[in-house]
Amino acid sequence: MGVSNPNSAANARRLTSARPLGELISRPISNAVKKRGFATADLLSDWPDIVGERYAARVQPARLNWPRATGADGENAPDPATLTVHTDGATALFLSHELPTLIDRINAYFGWSAVGRIKIVQRPVVAKKKAGPAPLRELTRDEENELSKKVSEVTAPHLRRALERLGRAVIAKNR
Repeated sequence: MGVSNPNSAANARRLTSARPLGELISRPISNAVKKRGFATADLLSDWPDIVGERYAARVQPARLNWPRATGADGENAPDPATLTVHTDGATALFLSHELPTLIDRINAYFGWSAVGRIKIVQRPVVAKKKAGPAPLRELTRDEENELSKKVSEVTAPHLRRALERLGRAVIAKNR
């Protein structure tokens, strides 16, 4: 007869309480996003797709200000919000000429007329640097020989070099 281990019950509880990371951080992120007037973090995460490559790194959404208006029947009427964005001085000039287009793109993203006005605040924007791909490891001599054998029958030099580059990348990642 085995003696029950009290630590095994604690370990079982600890294992069953594992939850996805998104579930753990969604509440703190939601609260931070809501303080800025955003209903969800989607506008922030999809910002580069909404504004396009030209403004993705140079314009940053800061706040959505929703007016507190009531309709004739006393219920809240969803009036368009004012979106405050941060950008540098030169970009602000170009952006100011494209505000109607940008408002249309944002409203198309939401699926309704959510933003009626954009307020530009000239402030430095910290550009996020994209991390490049991790460097691939060097192939061993045997791997190089095997790759050379596989592409040796290809007669077109450009195609052979392209296949060798592809083969090196595949072998370096998968082995």
